[in-house]
Amino acid sequence: DWERKYLYGDVLRGVIGTVSNHDQGIPYELKSHYLEKGYALNDRVGLSNLEYQYEHLLKGTKSIYKINSDNSLELLKAGYRGKDIVLTIDINLQIEVERILEELILKAKKEPNTEYFDKAFVIISDPKTGGILAYAGKQIVFKDGGHVFYDYAPYLSTTTITPGSVVKGASMAVGYKTGAISIGTRMLDECIKIKNTPEKCSWRSGLGTLDDIAALKLSSNSYQFKIAMKVGKGAYRYNAPLTVDPKAFDTYRNIFAEFGLGAKTEIDLPNEISGYKGNSTVSGHLLDFSIGQYDTYTPLQLSQYINTIANGGKRMALHFLKEIRAETMTEEIGKLESTYEPKVLNTVNLDPKYMDRIRLGFREVVRTGLGYGYMGNVPNGAGKTGTSQSF
Repeated sequence: DWERKYLYGDVLRGVIGTVSNHDQGIPYELKSHYLEKGYALNDRVGLSNLEYQYEHLLKGTKSIYKINSDNSLELLKAGYRGKDIVLTIDINLQIEVERILEELILKAKKEPNTEYFDKAFVIISDPKTGGILAYAGKQIVFKDGGHVFYDYAPYLSTTTITPGSVVKGASMAVGYKTGAISIGTRMLDECIKIKNTPEKCSWRSGLGTLDDIAALKLSSNSYQFKIAMKVGKGAYRYNAPLTVDPKAFDTYRNIFAEFGLGAKTEIDLPNEISGYKGNSTVSGHLLDFSIGQYDTYTPLQLSQYINTIANGGKRMALHFLKEIRAETMTEEIGKLESTYEPKVLNTVNLDPKYMDRIRLGFREVVRTGLGYGYMGNVPNGAGKTGTSQSF
């Protein structure tokens, strides 16, 4: 028999997953899956996440014995342990990220209006390969006069969030692709009023007349609303009804999916979901969609989306697997058998000059815009802020 050793305690344990114990064997819900692969009901198997995903590599081979006429056993073939897998995770970075995450959640809980805030996530990945370097989620629970943190990382592929303005890079791509805007297009930031609905405004009124870079830097909602109305062929007048072409929702979703928003990242974890897609085609919801306030996405999808912008337009599959190592009968890691080959899922169908424009806008967010100061003095930093209205 065998036991797992966890050299770093509970760090990343939820993502590594679990294996069945001596008495459990194959649980009922996984019986068909494993029996079809030749397992016995009392075999110990991977039950979740990476243990389940890579069970076919990690499992060992049983010894084969002959039962002699006197009931003694004769060894015919010795068993050996399974292969090893090496992950892309930087364990020192992972440990530090988890520590910082807990520290900042506690700090945030001291701020006003945080009654419902109880969790935060961090994913650090390589935009060129899709390799996951750190993968953390923490949920805080207060009880008995104190608090406890729970590992939320296993749910980053199955939990959806309302992303808010983070998606505006993809929204700009919709504008460029459809011809609703071009490089340098200037529009007045103003509240949009559709009949019988509240005004839709930017986070601050009076941002002025903005071009596409300033619209990203200052995160103008109004700029995106006006793009959406053009994409939807809507004739807008203040406080009048607005009708948009329902096909505009498909236009947005198809282009967003090229960046990874609303499409599975193909992470090597079981049960990944693709997010929630609203089924309403009300004109106001198209405007909401353009600023990340309608469809929801997983934290993994946001990671893939930002990677796609960072690397210039290639949507890379996210992955934990780095290497597969041969079986050994010692404590030493085996010889290298294979290395994960980065996988390009698609390339965003957008003229490179527009992708460069989005990247420039993201640089300005961090250099002089709403993201100023969040990344310290990192040279050439780029990113996008976002605040969701969640209920």
